[in-house]
Amino acid sequence: MSTETLLDESVLSGTAAASASAPADAAKPIGIPLPAGTPLPLEGIKIVDFTQVFMGPSCTQLLGDYGADIIKVERPGAGDISRNSFPDKDGQDNPIFLSINRNKRSVSVDTRTDEGKAVLRRVMADADVVVSNFRSGVMERMGFGYEELKAENPGIIWASGTGFGPVGPYSHKGGQDAIAQAYSGVMWRRESDDMKPSIYPTTLCDYITGMHLMQGILLALRAREASGVGQKVEVTMYDSMLHLQMQEACMQLNRGYEVNWGAMPLSGVFETTDGAVCMVGGFTPDPLARISQALGLDEDLTQRPEFANLEQQFKHKPALQAIFRERIATNTTEYWTNQLESQGLLNAPVHTLEQALADAQTEANGMIVEAEHPGVGTVKMLNAPIRLSATPPSIRRVAPRLGEHNVEVLLENGFDAETIERLQKLGVLR
Repeated sequence: MSTETLLDESVLSGTAAASASAPADAAKPIGIPLPAGTPLPLEGIKIVDFTQVFMGPSCTQLLGDYGADIIKVERPGAGDISRNSFPDKDGQDNPIFLSINRNKRSVSVDTRTDEGKAVLRRVMADADVVVSNFRSGVMERMGFGYEELKAENPGIIWASGTGFGPVGPYSHKGGQDAIAQAYSGVMWRRESDDMKPSIYPTTLCDYITGMHLMQGILLALRAREASGVGQKVEVTMYDSMLHLQMQEACMQLNRGYEVNWGAMPLSGVFETTDGAVCMVGGFTPDPLARISQALGLDEDLTQRPEFANLEQQFKHKPALQAIFRERIATNTTEYWTNQLESQGLLNAPVHTLEQALADAQTEANGMIVEAEHPGVGTVKMLNAPIRLSATPPSIRRVAPRLGEHNVEVLLENGFDAETIERLQKLGVLR
């Protein structure tokens, strides 16, 4: 049965109001049980969410985990790009979408129509926050720019995450993780010049920018408590990736050269007989002497002139690391982690994601949670990473089906059943 059919039946049978108070997708809260009547930190905050893909949704999901009411605005039929960008047996409810859209309600509204825009203006009339991650200028062209919304709602916080911001030579460009890596200098930095530049496979630009967007929203909410008025919050992937490199940038700006933590001569990733170990030869006195001892070498490498000090170690890094590599390749990962640990050297086995998810530390930290999805069944996902002792995060809703809350949200915002039915028939709500 289609979502649209379900919505029509809800209006005609008069059950929409009941469904608003007991949503079908509600999940049992996960985490430390809260004392009765204890509000979550962001309870009562209404956020209208135009974001899609990863950067914006990662921000709004975390706000939702701590109590905010997230109303996710999606395109009729297609929805968030993440619903369809990754082929999966569950289609629009695939794991990529489910991973970053819990604790949200979906409304699918055709913003190309005047009626659709009018619907959303009413929904935003008493919103605390409106969030988007379109290219610069898109919200303004839709009629949802900050000045327009502020005129109706002076307390509105208008938050935007873009690739490069509203001004400058790149302002017209879209924000995409690999593009931000390339422009910001992150992609160019490698362990050695022998390695070719490549895309970092985890979308760190999206995530970091999403967290900066969340921080900006929280700061603006705090400021509004004192002033009573909202403001514009803007973050860019470009700025976030530059800021990630604050140590390297300050060295470059003031000393004329770039620090590369991956190029340190006593650190690296070395293959073992059954995997790999990451060794960090720093933060201990006489690290090379300790490495020589841990590796069971016949000599203390610090006694060789070419390795006698850090300057020489940098100069002769390939020869030094060849010694490490040859020795570590003779035994298992577990053996070498124990040996390095015995000398107080920082090290770790190089895990796959599968291994990390199954690790006892992951379980101890409570980082994997489950919830029931009405179409997919049990969904396992990562918990919020911020621990609050009195008001921990909760999963109150799994990620919504496209347009699942059209009726519920419109009823809450003053639309009657007859108007909702008319909007459905016009195709404004689908």
